[in-house]
Amino acid sequence: MSADTNTWLVAGLGNPGPGYSGNRHNVGQMVLDELAARIQARFKTHKANALVAEGWLSPGGPKLILAKPGTYMNLSGKPVAALAKFYGIAPDRIIVIHDELDVPFDTVRLKQGGGHGGHNGLRDILAALGSADFVRVRVGVGRPPGRQDAADFVLKDFSSVEKASLPILLTDAADAVELIVTDGLNAAQQRYHSPV
Repeated sequence: MSADTNTWLVAGLGNPGPGYSGNRHNVGQMVLDELAARIQARFKTHKANALVAEGWLSPGGPKLILAKPGTYMNLSGKPVAALAKFYGIAPDRIIVIHDELDVPFDTVRLKQGGGHGGHNGLRDILAALGSADFVRVRVGVGRPPGRQDAADFVLKDFSSVEKASLPILLTDAADAVELIVTDGLNAAQQRYHSPV
């Protein structure tokens, strides 16, 4: 089945199950919940081992296919690749939203292409798609304090101080996705990468 170029697959990375839902590692799925609320779409189980919600940004506007892989983070590739194939979506029409240690908390950075930077979810998606052409919405979670292990840090919930401004971060990331889809990556980068 082939999609028109105004259809985007937006994958929010995380781990399945309620025990992980508030973790920093699941911030990509939190952004998807915000987007789903905006387009009034509900997540349903898809045979590609993912929860999928579909809707339009505006009447006649871009269509979003929001996907939460049903696998653990480091196995995100197979569901994303299967959905891309099912909907006929090219890699440059895929947006992956993920947590990013190298970006300060409360900051959103956008890029297309490149490596995985040690992020296991991205590593698996790169391998499964056989392409680095997809767009990444990198949601900053910052570096762990002191000597805390990065793997432990991302599997913990946001701190109470972070939780206070988390809704703003999720809104910014969801806005960034909308801007990529409507105005293109360059316009979105100019907005999110320029000093305020």
